[in-house]
Amino acid sequence: QVQLVESGGGLVQAGGSLRLSCAASGRTLSTYTMGWFRQAPGKEREFVAAISKGGGSTNYAESVKGRFTISRDNAKNTLYLQMNSLRPEDTAVYYCAGRPGNLLYVVGDMYDYWGQGTQVTVSS
Repeated sequence: QVQLVESGGGLVQAGGSLRLSCAASGRTLSTYTMGWFRQAPGKEREFVAAISKGGGSTNYAESVKGRFTISRDNAKNTLYLQMNSLRPEDTAVYYCAGRPGNLLYVVGDMYDYWGQGTQVTVSS
């Protein structure tokens, strides 16, 4: 079993950038497909991005394409989400998630392991 801990959230002005990290422990990250999801107040959890075990394949929600970049450093057992050109509508709690295998699922229920989340707030 893998434990996931997110960090890097905070308050930023519209147009700014943040880099989220997700540190894994317990098992090596390289055996898991990883994803980022977010949930805004009063809204359902939504897919943000996913990355394959080796990092060679990625998938993004249309709303973040061209602004967000998912990456991983398996040697450091860490997943990242670089968020640029942030908008107020990006405000949410961001979660990292993992599942064994190499398929890039966009549905949160397909992921087995979740972090506790980190708050991102974008002011206008």
